[in-house]
Amino acid sequence: MRKRLLFEKTGTGIYISHLDLMRLFQRVFKRGGLNLKHTQGFSPRAVVSIALPLSVGVESVCEILDFELVGQDELTHEEIKNRLNATMPAGIRVLEVYDSDVKIKHLTHLDCTVTLEYDAGVPAGAQEAIRALFARESVMVLKRGKNGPVEQDIIPMIQSVKLERISEQELALHAVVCAQNPSLNPAQLVAAIEGYCPECKSDFAKIRRNEVRTSDGTVFR
Repeated sequence: MRKRLLFEKTGTGIYISHLDLMRLFQRVFKRGGLNLKHTQGFSPRAVVSIALPLSVGVESVCEILDFELVGQDELTHEEIKNRLNATMPAGIRVLEVYDSDVKIKHLTHLDCTVTLEYDAGVPAGAQEAIRALFARESVMVLKRGKNGPVEQDIIPMIQSVKLERISEQELALHAVVCAQNPSLNPAQLVAAIEGYCPECKSDFAKIRRNEVRTSDGTVFR
């Protein structure tokens, strides 16, 4: 039976790449005595997939992974979660295991926070300039494509955006953006600020995924 789990990737775990994370989960399932279903053929692969690959360095508390076990229907969701967390490395933790027939294609939006850090303090006028930037009708940002960089207008892919000052040295940009077809990487919000408002460029930007949602704003599970 196909199952789904919700997990977080925080702390030192944010530096694990997507491919390494996939390998990590397969090892953890095996260590926990959980038999993942495999595909048929000459090169069988474990039936396990992560909904939205996460960039290295990005924190998340809403990652979705689908998997399927063989011959272990008697295991409760809580037992599966505990077995996985027992050998999980620091920064990766399963929050919930559950059954779901909601297809990944219904995951359409991402709720995220981009924290902009300024060593010398938030520049004067930065909040007004950044708010004005995302109020424009069009903001073109370069995006890496299969055939090289392409310009992309990010405004149509931003459902909502709110900026707040959280300390003398930090601004927090809270946004809900498109997650699939098309998708907006929150790092493009940072690129837009650097390109259009260079005087507002931060010394460091931290990105966090807070929640994944459907088109009507419902939490995706």
